[in-house]
Amino acid sequence: MEQDEKKIHLLAKVARSTKSMHPGEARAVSILSLAAASYGARPDDDSTVPTGFDPNAVALFECIVEAAYLVASADGVIDAAERKTFEALVVEACGGVVGETQVRDLVADLADQVAEDGADKRCAAIGAQAGKRKDHAIEVLRIAALIAQTSEDVSSVERGMLSKLASACGLDEPAVDGALADVREALRTA
Repeated sequence: MEQDEKKIHLLAKVARSTKSMHPGEARAVSILSLAAASYGARPDDDSTVPTGFDPNAVALFECIVEAAYLVASADGVIDAAERKTFEALVVEACGGVVGETQVRDLVADLADQVAEDGADKRCAAIGAQAGKRKDHAIEVLRIAALIAQTSEDVSSVERGMLSKLASACGLDEPAVDGALADVREALRTA
């Protein structure tokens, strides 16, 4: 169990990293962290005070998590232990601004959507949202590539899902290679 916690901590650290896949570009905060902050600030029905809620950032956060979920479940099955690990990783990657209950509910919704619509339709939905901006598309692909690397060897099914996500987001196959290489390097140096 301690080994799993160390791995989750390392993956979350890489997920929160600010390294951009664009040479010469630096970010102060990762897109995932910014989107998570808005998602975590989602007001409840009784809220009347400003919360920092941004519906576009929330949609981006959901796209990032959904793309990662699609890769995690690319083999057709995500068992209870894998799901719990995935949820713990998302919570930690968000730096605590999105709670366990919020993540658990989101993942349950994603599982239902994938079961109802299928992975191809969900990829298209991710692309429609994240493909509007190249930096968002790249962040979606980066986090999905990170999930693919959790087993230290990207399977052909995971690679295929990464390719589908990239295509849906308007990115090419070299972007998949770049995302995987960047993630491997980040994990090696973290």
